[in-house]
Amino acid sequence: MHDQAEALRNLIRNNERIATGKGTRIITVTSGKGGVGKSNFSLNFALALQRLGKSVLVFDADIGMANLDVLMGHSSTYSIYHLLKQDKTIWDIIQLGPQGLHFVAGGSGMNELLQLSDAQLEKFIDQLDKLQGRYDYLLFDTGAGLSKEAASFIAAAHETIVVTTPEPTAITDAYALMKMVRSLGHDPAFRLVVNRAMDRREGLQTADKMAMAAQKFMGIEVPLLGIIADDPNVSRAVKQQTPFSIAYPATEATRGIQALARAYLDLPAQREATSGGVKGFLNKMIRLMK
Repeated sequence: MHDQAEALRNLIRNNERIATGKGTRIITVTSGKGGVGKSNFSLNFALALQRLGKSVLVFDADIGMANLDVLMGHSSTYSIYHLLKQDKTIWDIIQLGPQGLHFVAGGSGMNELLQLSDAQLEKFIDQLDKLQGRYDYLLFDTGAGLSKEAASFIAAAHETIVVTTPEPTAITDAYALMKMVRSLGHDPAFRLVVNRAMDRREGLQTADKMAMAAQKFMGIEVPLLGIIADDPNVSRAVKQQTPFSIAYPATEATRGIQALARAYLDLPAQREATSGGVKGFLNKMIRLMK
């Protein structure tokens, strides 16, 4: 374990990609309710982006219900908690998942954030700011529903992917989440993913309902990013503690997540990644959490 961690730190240090104009995009993934496959989406979306040549770092930001490492069958040594306590550096807590995916395990660490002194907070921000330019994407998998922490991530990120299913309760809760964030005075850039759709028609109908309600009652557009099929191999992969796109590379859900990742990379950015960078994101997030 120690040798792997040291190798990972050396890999990151030796492959610095900071360059003028090079931005790191910050994506929040959220959902209105639990059980819609949000964390599974986050994990496999990150892997799909990586297969397309992008460098991704996934943060498990689901306070109290962190489970990304469980989905990977990975026993985490360190988490964001150890960085907050300043026992470890950012390079120490980044871990190596399947197919070399970089991730930071969750836990209760974010609860400690607001208890830091100004000097400690500055050190914490400086550590995370080292990620600027070293990854194409920082992906934060937040908790389901609207907590103050989740709202802060959503408002501070460059964009937010909202995951829902065609179930009426999931649609209603996803809409309520977006409406509540807007009512707090935030104007995030939302994109929609419909998970567990019986077929493409059902996925499009779900997206149309969300889009019409968002336009009519909030005056915003919520573009559809993609549809992922209701695929029995996904639950099999969860039981195997292996990402479904690795366990079942030819299955329908994997084809869907790969198509979705390709579509995402072809879209124009809704918010510029260079504005404020990682430090700007963190400062805004912390300000909103207070």
